[in-house]
Amino acid sequence: MCAGLAATLTACGGEGETADPDAGTNGVGKLPATKIESKARTAAGGADAVHLSGSLMSKGRTYKVDMKLKGDGGTGVVSTKGSRYELLRVGEELYLKADAGFWAHQGAGGGSGGSGGHSGDAAAAGKLEDKYVKVPSGDPAYKRLSGFTDKSVMLDGLLGLHGTITAGDRGEVGGIRTIRILGGQGGGGTLDVSLEGRPYPLRLERAGDAGVIRLADWNKDFKLAAPDDDHVVDYGQQIPTGT
Repeated sequence: MCAGLAATLTACGGEGETADPDAGTNGVGKLPATKIESKARTAAGGADAVHLSGSLMSKGRTYKVDMKLKGDGGTGVVSTKGSRYELLRVGEELYLKADAGFWAHQGAGGGSGGSGGHSGDAAAAGKLEDKYVKVPSGDPAYKRLSGFTDKSVMLDGLLGLHGTITAGDRGEVGGIRTIRILGGQGGGGTLDVSLEGRPYPLRLERAGDAGVIRLADWNKDFKLAAPDDDHVVDYGQQIPTGT
């Protein structure tokens, strides 16, 4: 009987004693919520790479993102308002890739002021289709677009709960045991933190219904290289402002 009870919730000599929910974990579930958040931020900041996917809202616009990021750049896809484009940054060099429909919608006509008509825009769009367009560092779009490829910028902007932080329930994200911490009531956001290995953040629901992001493949390296020259087009001094 003793052996049978040991396989359930009680052990011999411990009548009424329940199993420890933190048994076999990294122990952060026992910490105050603010400490859990701090450890999650530290773990994220120390990681070499991460894969972000989901949706986020910025300045009234909703973006769907699927980005792999590391210290010297990132690569992936961003979608917003019917537009979809690929971003690739290697060091300081930023590239944008999209289909002809995207460029036609943006009014592609060259950075020197445009081609002066719809036929010119269509012709320019055809030349840009599925080519990498190098974004000039002085272009106003550079900072906005490169932010999606910057691990530090993305994590600093995403990881942060509002209001008084409290600890929630234990659960799972992608098969990994987690503990959820919550921001203040009424939209302070939630963050699911791994209870296995390092306490990485695995799922973030941003405050104010501003999107849900999954964070995976922590420290999983990936190839990051500039495209071949024959796949790169020099757009000019400024890419279309609608991106």
